[in-house]
Formats: sequence, structure tokens, C-alpha cells
Amino acid sequence: MYSSSLADAPLVREPVHAPVAHLIRGGIVEGIHYGSVVVLGADGEVQLQIGDIEAAFYPRSALKPVQAVAMVRAGLPLDGELLSLTAASHSGEERHLAGARRILDLAGLTEDHLRNVPDLPFDPVVRDAWVREGRLPSRLAQNCSGKHAAMLYTCMLNGWSLEDYLDPGHPLQQAIAEILEDLTGQRIAGVTVDGCGAPLFSISLHGLARATARIVTAAPGTPEARVADAMREHAEIASGSGRDVAALMRAVPGLLTKDGFEGVQVAALADGRAVAVKIADGANRARVPVAAAALARAGVDPELLSEFAGEPLLGGGEPVGCLRPVRALDPVPSKACV
Repeated sequence: MYSSSLADAPLVREPVHAPVAHLIRGGIVEGIHYGSVVVLGADGEVQLQIGDIEAAFYPRSALKPVQAVAMVRAGLPLDGELLSLTAASHSGEERHLAGARRILDLAGLTEDHLRNVPDLPFDPVVRDAWVREGRLPSRLAQNCSGKHAAMLYTCMLNGWSLEDYLDPGHPLQQAIAEILEDLTGQRIAGVTVDGCGAPLFSISLHGLARATARIVTAAPGTPEARVADAMREHAEIASGSGRDVAALMRAVPGLLTKDGFEGVQVAALADGRAVAVKIADGANRARVPVAAAALARAGVDPELLSEFAGEPLLGGGEPVGCLRPVRALDPVPSKACV
């Protein structure tokens, strides 16, 4: 039964994306990345919007903090590194695999109980070493194994069945859907299957930003605050060594951020200011510079964000341009792109 206070589900339609970044070579726009961006103030009001922030879309792994909150609300007793891993899209480093094993051990389970898709580690350096060693794809190495291990642990604690924990009708997934609607303030538009095999719920970009803001502004000790604290304090467990997500949380005090496949990024500051980004073509090269520019528009000191402006565009091995967020996001463009 839906709460009467929930807004209607976002409309399922072709999103009306707009330009969010230009690829500049020699002073000429060589390419354009389309997408949508929303910036929320500390009061939750929309301060800036570009493109279509209300259409239904898939947040992909940017939804993991919400899934982790739902599991903690359902009794998951993890904190610190293991709770950060619950919300992680990890790189497949040995510490990530060891953490997933620890969660399974706490539940009295093994890797054989996982139902995510076997894969090689996400990080290319770790993946190359894995292949050189002759290791095969595994469920533990797949970047969502922490989340899946925690899902199984949550099921064990509640006496829920294990074999079908990825069924959208399973009590665990129903609990996640309920918390997602609670935090976004809107009904879910639809459900499909994410790359790892877990149910993926469709919401709006605006709703994703609102949910993340509510997580970071929750009272200390609440499930939301526990998840936010764990991810911020153990940023490299929530992502990996050298990952932009971890670097961004280290660079900006109090920031919680999470990426997702197909060009999704969400971030929120301790006072509730939040941004959410969707790059229409899923390009990773545009995701971080656009998110950084949106954070600057939200009031973050641009100096803290300088390393996230994107790599220079090279010609003959020399810088000849860059990827530049549109002027609505970046009113003072880099001289290298002028």
C-alpha cells in the first residue's frame, strides 16, 4: 500500500536531455555530451536544473546507499568497512574480496550462496593481474559482491529465504523498494534487472538527489547516518584505490558520493546540498567533470574540485583542448579551452 504522501511515479518517456559538456579541440567544439543535472539547496529546493530531471531513469549503482540503508533498517548489524562495502561498487582488490567473505562468514554462508553474476575485478590493473595469474571470473570478484553478501546476511537475520533473494517479490527487495520510496518521496516507476542480477528500480534524477540528501542529513545513529558515515570514512572500500569516487570524498569534507554505470553520479554535502548527474550516452569521461562543476554550483570551493576537471585533450601528445562543462555549470571556462 503506497503512502498518500508519496508523489506519483516519474513518467516513463524519452528523456529530454540537454548539452552538459563540450569537447573542445583547438577552440572548436568537436563533440557534445548530452545529459541532465540537478542541484539542490540545503532546503531541498532546486537551485539549478539542466535537461530532464523528472523523467523515469535507472540510477544503477548510485542506488546502493539506499539499498544499504534498507538493509540496516531491516537489522543488518554492520558498520565501518563492512557497511561501506555493502554500498560499494568495489574494484576487486583483495581487501574487498576479504570483506565480502567476512560478511558471508558472519551469516554462516559461502560464496556458493551468492547469486550475482561471476565477473573479473572492475579495476583494470587488478583485472590484468588476475588474468595473468590464471584466475577465472567469480561472484566474489564481481563489483557488487559486498552488496549481495549483505543481502544474504539480512535475509538470514530475518528468516527470509536465500535462494530467491533477488526476486522483486522477495521480502528483502520489497523492503528496499519501500525505503527507496520513503527517501525519494515518490513512487517507483518500474523495476528491471541490474547488471549484477539484483532488482533495479526506476526513479527520477531529482528523486535520487533528494534521497541522498536525506541520507546525509539524518540524525546520528540512524541507519541513514550509519551508511553515510561508513562510506565517507572508508571511501576506498566503497570504491577502490585510485577511483574518482574515493578521491572526491577525500577532497571535499563531509561529501558522500556514489557513481553508477551509464554516466550516473550523485553527491550530497552534510547540510543537505546535493547534485545528481546523468550523462545520456553513458560516457565516463563526462561524468566526473560535470558532477564537479555541479558541486561548485552548489557552493563547494572550486579549488577543492580542481583535480576533477577532466584530463586535457591531446593532439600530437600536447594539450590542445579539454572537456568543458557547459556555461550554465561552469561560467568561467578554462583558458585552455577558449
